[in-house]
Amino acid sequence: MILLDKIMDTVQRLIRLAGTNDPFRIAACLNIPVLYEDLGNIYGYYNMVLRMKQIHINQALSEFEQTFTCSHELGHAVLHPKANTPFLRNNSLLSVDKLEKEANIFALDLRIGNDILLEHCHYTTSQLANMLGYPEELIKLRVNEWMKFI
Repeated sequence: MILLDKIMDTVQRLIRLAGTNDPFRIAACLNIPVLYEDLGNIYGYYNMVLRMKQIHINQALSEFEQTFTCSHELGHAVLHPKANTPFLRNNSLLSVDKLEKEANIFALDLRIGNDILLEHCHYTTSQLANMLGYPEELIKLRVNEWMKFI
């Protein structure tokens, strides 16, 4: 597994590069096209064709879901550039697969900054999940990883 501090450093480097934590703008800065498609029950996936990275997102998702999916697939593009990842489905958000867990950590670190966790440190994971709109299991993953560094 990629070391957590490497993931966090990579996220911070990309935020500085793009001047934002918006995964769509970061992908654009990295020249990674984001393609919207009808993917049925699949949220999205990352692949590389002829050395060109691509992020595919289900056009039927809500804006919030598209943003998280783009963040997750951007994690694959940056952390696992040569691995064509399996399709991200709703049930794989909580996957224990090594690559999927790393992409989730990347996405969560990108979307939920340490400042948010510090500001709401008195919240339970359930309260954070309700406030931020993410499944509680993902919030637990983000909080647990963050706690290793404070």
